[in-house]
Amino acid sequence: MPPSIVRALCLAAIAWVSAAAVPAGAADRVTFGTNWLAQPEHGGFYQALADGTYARYGLDVTIAPGGPQVNNRMLLPTGKIDFFMGGNLVQAFAALEQDIPTVVVAALFQKEPQVLIAHPGQGYERLEDLRKAPLFLAKPTVATTFQWLKSAWGFRDEQVRPYAFSAAPFLADKSSAQQGYATSEPFTIEKQAGFKPKVFLLADFGFDSYATTIETRRDLVERNPDLVRRFVEASIVGWYTYLYGDNAKANAAIKAANPDISDELIAFSIRSMKENGIVDSGDALTLGIGAMSDARFASFYATMVKAGVTRPGLDVRKAYTLDFVNRGVGRELGRKP
Repeated sequence: MPPSIVRALCLAAIAWVSAAAVPAGAADRVTFGTNWLAQPEHGGFYQALADGTYARYGLDVTIAPGGPQVNNRMLLPTGKIDFFMGGNLVQAFAALEQDIPTVVVAALFQKEPQVLIAHPGQGYERLEDLRKAPLFLAKPTVATTFQWLKSAWGFRDEQVRPYAFSAAPFLADKSSAQQGYATSEPFTIEKQAGFKPKVFLLADFGFDSYATTIETRRDLVERNPDLVRRFVEASIVGWYTYLYGDNAKANAAIKAANPDISDELIAFSIRSMKENGIVDSGDALTLGIGAMSDARFASFYATMVKAGVTRPGLDVRKAYTLDFVNRGVGRELGRKP
């Protein structure tokens, strides 16, 4: 049977199951806050909205983008939004330290896309080679990821230079390196400077955090677990379709919400997510996109404690629940061997 027909049948089956589980006209209104402006790294959520997946799961979803003047994370515990797109797990651990009643219910990225970017031809062939490079890093990165680089890889405080989210200082100093995301900054640098930079994906060197998480309040998990399940599963289906199906409507929605995003950047970001296994790798290959495990949470928590980022002695199991993932939802829509 042709792959296009198989995919169509799979989508029809998902739609039938979802419709059967939710009474007509019973759509629940849900607000999902992201942590930054609309971009392809949010693509699966926009896909689920644009192609009707959320609606098929009985959800009337509003995506509220974050940005420089918007802190959606603060709106979650107050009930102003229902779900929040977290970054990596450092923030989830911080919420646990402060007894903020939020919980991670899914992790759409198996690898966080954080990278260090260096000039070619400078002898930077391995991550440890960057211990001699000036590093342009933002304050939040210095407080978290760089502490791990010091603990695990021997980086030094005197390497740090302030990063103002401009590549200009990096481009002016060939001996330097800067922070970035695998899905965006390498593209921007190559467009601006005309060379392909050296890129070190920190997830491949031991920074084993999940990323692009879905967080919600503990009381919502306890009071309405079916709503949480439907939002998580619809988002997972959205991510499969965004990566491996027709994502035109989602990309149009992303560009409408953020006109600075170009088709060329979208294509690069999707390719990078696939090539680096950002979404669909590790446990996600067998358990489905969004997969999480006790072992990964415990491992990254231990890493952050060792780096001095997170306080020891926390019951990290209170930071998340596995109740809504690891069910293989949408796997039939994913990449084929």
